[in-house]
Amino acid sequence: MHPPYFRAARAWACYPGEEHRDHPLREVLQRFKYGRRVSLGKPLGRLMAQGCAEFLTGQSLDIIIPVPLHPRRLRWRGFNQAVILAWEVGRLWQLPVDPFILFRSRETPPQTQLAEEERRKNMRGAFSLNPAKPVQGQRVALVDDVYTSGATVNECSRALMRAGAKEVFVLTLARTV
Repeated sequence: MHPPYFRAARAWACYPGEEHRDHPLREVLQRFKYGRRVSLGKPLGRLMAQGCAEFLTGQSLDIIIPVPLHPRRLRWRGFNQAVILAWEVGRLWQLPVDPFILFRSRETPPQTQLAEEERRKNMRGAFSLNPAKPVQGQRVALVDDVYTSGATVNECSRALMRAGAKEVFVLTLARTV
């Protein structure tokens, strides 16, 4: 296994995995992501920005890039939760957010029921970069809602680093433990 393509990862909070379905943070995330409670995005993004700010002390970031959804999943859900979180973090940190740099080039099945190795295989080659939006030499904050195995953010980071990004820092609202 290759080491992570991102420099470091930070989550605002941790919560137990799937076996703890009644955990309060998991319930809020489920409402936000699957219950289409878009109004939760701004306060959750604020918590994320506040909780991850110290982690990036001394780091000068150039841009925030949210983890993209495949267009079909985006149409089904109606919004990309990572974009909503990224906009709020960018607003509070006064950094540009660009949801059009990275895109999901291959549709993948949901990761929720997959083991760690299956998650990595599922994500392999799933992301591409918009050639009209170069990232060469940029220090990127990659934003997603949940970090479980790291397969998604690692594959996004791989695409960004191969396109010339200087560094990628992963920021998530939550991390499963």
